[in-house]
Amino acid sequence: MPTKRVLIITYYWPPTGGAGVQRWLKFTKYFRELGYEPIIYTPSNPDFPINDNTLLKDVPENLEVLKTEISEPYNVYRKIMGKKKTEAVNQGFLSEEKENNFLKSLMIWIRGNFFIPDARLFWIKPSIRFLSKYIQQHKVDAVISTGPPHSMHLIALGLKQKFNLPWIADFRDPWTQIDFYSQLKLTALADKKHKRLEKKVLSTANRVVTVSKSWAKDLEKLGGRNVDVITNGFDSDDFKQNNSNELLTGFLFHHIGALNKDRNPHNLWKVLGDICKENSAFKNDLRLKFTGKTDAAVFESLKQHQLLNNAEKTDYLPHAEVVQLLVKSPILLLPLNDTPNVKGIIPGKLFEYLAAKRPIFAIGDTQGDTAAILQEVNAGAMVGFKDYEATKQAVLNLYQHFQSNTLSANIGDITPYSRRQCASKYVDLLNIIQ
Repeated sequence: MPTKRVLIITYYWPPTGGAGVQRWLKFTKYFRELGYEPIIYTPSNPDFPINDNTLLKDVPENLEVLKTEISEPYNVYRKIMGKKKTEAVNQGFLSEEKENNFLKSLMIWIRGNFFIPDARLFWIKPSIRFLSKYIQQHKVDAVISTGPPHSMHLIALGLKQKFNLPWIADFRDPWTQIDFYSQLKLTALADKKHKRLEKKVLSTANRVVTVSKSWAKDLEKLGGRNVDVITNGFDSDDFKQNNSNELLTGFLFHHIGALNKDRNPHNLWKVLGDICKENSAFKNDLRLKFTGKTDAAVFESLKQHQLLNNAEKTDYLPHAEVVQLLVKSPILLLPLNDTPNVKGIIPGKLFEYLAAKRPIFAIGDTQGDTAAILQEVNAGAMVGFKDYEATKQAVLNLYQHFQSNTLSANIGDITPYSRRQCASKYVDLLNIIQ
């Protein structure tokens, strides 16, 4: 058994589903064989819109999971917004139906200015007290905090100040440079507080890690120190039993996961709508499939371009079922956020798209980090957000392959992006800071 023990502070843990849970669930899976025993600290009652019990199979046997109750303001939010107590609150400004714009705007202002860094701030002090007692009674060799929510970093900061344990701050997404930060309607005072706390985390942690090269450069400018890059990845175990050659029918673009307003690919819908008007066979063959929570704005765009009859939506599916769909999807759709931080955005789903070995149609910054990976492994096309001609040409090229039954991908070596390899990089960092 490993002799070193690492405390991992994470809001997301099974049976919570969604993208946020995957990174540390999968890294934890491989830590033992790499010499570290993980101890998870997570809320006992997280308020999250998705549960996925199939993820429990990846939790290591006899893993120590510490849980305490968290107090969150979402029931008040539901009451004000006229939602049921059992109704899920989506993350990242995703809205599956039209909402009262005034009330929504007010709630965003309150969230940004009073809940700093986020709605989990009431868990910070109780968690520091609880974990302080635990650390006094049990051996802990290092701490990893993963955010967002960035309150997790503030818990680790409190422990660092009390015990001076080696600490890695893991930024799955940025803090003040996250895509929706400008939408929080912050006062100058609130903005200053966010940035002060962010700088404290960046300067105090022994190492800082993020998921892309561009975001690492951004954090280096803010913190004045080196930032390591450990990307997300794919777990080869998930794909061992999914080698089916049977594809879903039609010329199908499949988006899997949450699709919010910032990722709504307006230009693609216009291109597809125009080709449908020009080519009746294309219109008959075209299918658009959305698996996961999808913003109402997407379907408004589809309606505008007369594509609703070509579209179908499935709500969240367990991860195991998602993997089965990935390998059967003719084309995997990957629109990025049309936001200032797009250069560093590498969606976690990209790596599972790669492992599925299907053509990827990506929309975003053609010079960004996602485009670089696609080019590196020859996994598909990246077109600019507003590049109509390039988008149309890429679609027609794919359709030509579909018609000739040659729609496939010759993806290169993706081993460096396996969860096992990425976990090994993390362990190397843990060994350095001790």
